[in-house]
Amino acid sequence: MDTEAHDPGAGPAREQTPEEIAANEDRHKRRVNGYIELLKDKNLNFRWRAAEALGDLRDPAAVEPLLEALRDPFVDVQWLAAKSLGKIGDLRAVGPLLEMLKSEDKWLRVGAAWGLGKLRDPRAVEPLLLLLRDTKKTVRKNAAWALGNIGDKRAVPGLTESLADEDGEVRDAAQAALASISGTGT
Repeated sequence: MDTEAHDPGAGPAREQTPEEIAANEDRHKRRVNGYIELLKDKNLNFRWRAAEALGDLRDPAAVEPLLEALRDPFVDVQWLAAKSLGKIGDLRAVGPLLEMLKSEDKWLRVGAAWGLGKLRDPRAVEPLLLLLRDTKKTVRKNAAWALGNIGDKRAVPGLTESLADEDGEVRDAAQAALASISGTGT
């Protein structure tokens, strides 16, 4: 479905010329490269914003720099890099994100779970199931969401157990995940 706004009274949309397409591609490439450079900036604010923006641009050229950003000294950059890797959808991120699930920092576990849910790789199912028992409700909720997004039936017993979680948001996420896996979700 075409998501660009088009005035119905303006007639058919004009096709871009090869020159316009090349100029747009060049602008996109420069924007991606600029954000990649900002990932190395000494200013934390620039780094986390760059990590987030690269996910929105969804350019495969950002995968390796974002993988490096998973080792940034600040959690803010790391967890946003994890989410952006999920948005880009490159499976090179699966291994590093699986490692992040073991982090002591809840935000790293949240970002890794979210990224893995977007990647939909079945290798993440077992490690995500372990997070359904995490001490932090945000981690449990994101793990449930990720398992539902992956859609692997191996997650059903763990998600069913999460329907009794003490937190309502976790229970809701588990219910939505189960509906998604069974094909009854929206």
